[in-house]
Amino acid sequence: MSEEINLEGVVCCNWKGIKAEDAALGITQRVLWEGNNGKRVEVFEFEAGAAYPGLDVHEPGPEQVYVISGVYNDGHQHYKTGDFINYPAASSHSPQSETGCVLLVNFPEG
Repeated sequence: MSEEINLEGVVCCNWKGIKAEDAALGITQRVLWEGNNGKRVEVFEFEAGAAYPGLDVHEPGPEQVYVISGVYNDGHQHYKTGDFINYPAASSHSPQSETGCVLLVNFPEG
């Protein structure tokens, strides 16, 4: 094991400093990191009453959601600040928020 720190490829950013892009009506996204084959990490912000149009199907891989703030609903149940949800590949849900929320979303396989 090397005793020297190696920071090659390390990325650091503050999500609030990244330009927000419209993802759907009342929903914005900010890409924090992009890797190969569609791997990425994003922050999604839902305004109160916003809902993703249609069903969000996870192909080719899973989606992992961490609720930074607010209350998030996947069409099945509510999740609050601090909750983590793993949607495996081939699962689906209907992202929405009655009160608004901020989510950290990881797409580890694209």
